Amino acid sequence: MRVFHLTCGRCGHASRLPIGAASIATACGQCGTAVRIELFPALLREAPSGSAGHQLVLDNESSCFCHPQKRATAVCDRCGRFLCDLCDIEMNDEHLCPACIETGVKKGELKRLRAEYFYYDELALILAIVPLMLFWVTLVTAPVALFIAIRHWNAPMSAVPRGKTTLVAAIVLASLELLGWAAAGAVLLGL
Repeated sequence: MRVFHLTCGRCGHASRLPIGAASIATACGQCGTAVRIELFPALLREAPSGSAGHQLVLDNESSCFCHPQKRATAVCDRCGRFLCDLCDIEMNDEHLCPACIETGVKKGELKRLRAEYFYYDELALILAIVPLMLFWVTLVTAPVALFIAIRHWNAPMSAVPRGKTTLVAAIVLASLELLGWAAAGAVLLGL
C-alpha cells in the first residue's frame, strides 16, 4: 500500500498515512490537531507503464533510427525516420521523433512547446498608461499601443489561456487618448 508523508501545520510533527481513499480524516499524533486530506483521483490510480520498445527479432524487420536493436513501430511524420515505442512521441495526432521536436521548438513551429512567451497585451497597456504622465508622448504611443493590441489579438499569450481584458483595456485607453488628441486638434484649429 502507498504511504503519504504528512507534516502537521501546527506543531511540525511528521507522520505517515496509508493512502486508501480519496478523502482522509485523522488527527496529528503529537498535538491532536484535526487533519483532513483530499487527494486527487490520479494519485490513487496506478501509473501507466511506458514501453521501452520491443527487441528486433528478425533481420528483415525495420529498426528504430536511434536504437538499431529495437523494432520500429511508427514513422516520424516530419522526417520519415523509423521510431521504436521509446522514441515515438504522439503530439497533435502526429508521430514525431525527439530530433524533430527539438528542431520544431527551435524554429518556433511547435507553438505549444514554447518555453517563452511575450505578453503583447501588457506591452500595449503599458504603452497606453505610462505615457499619460507626459501627455504629449501619447500622440506617438497611443497609435502604437492600438496597433499592437489589434495585431496580437489572436496571438497565443501564454501556455495557460489568458483573457482579453488587458487587450480591451489597452484598446479603450489608446482610443480615448487619440480622441483626446482629435478634440484638442479641433479646438486648436477652431473646428
